[in-house]
Amino acid sequence: MKPFTQRIIQIIHSIPKGRVMSYGQIAACAGNPRAARQVARALHSMSEKHELPWHRVVNAKGEIAVKDPSRQRQLLEMEGVVVIHDKISMREYQHDTPLCFEE
Repeated sequence: MKPFTQRIIQIIHSIPKGRVMSYGQIAACAGNPRAARQVARALHSMSEKHELPWHRVVNAKGEIAVKDPSRQRQLLEMEGVVVIHDKISMREYQHDTPLCFEE
């Protein structure tokens, strides 16, 4: 596994319950701010294998960006996140992780 992908996994694991991060935020924190799509691919292909809290990752606008948002919305709401029209307040729920890497 490439170091960038390992960092993505570490960052996603670090998102606490009741908080969210955006794909771009994770990419920037992992060392490549232009790699939001790589984060999405890693999340899609590795969530089950690495037991990633995939539901805590949303787009930059705080919107749920999966095809069927009902499961993600349910998981977030179970953690206390308020979801209105499949959107989360990034101001209120965004996690600013101290776990960032630089390349």
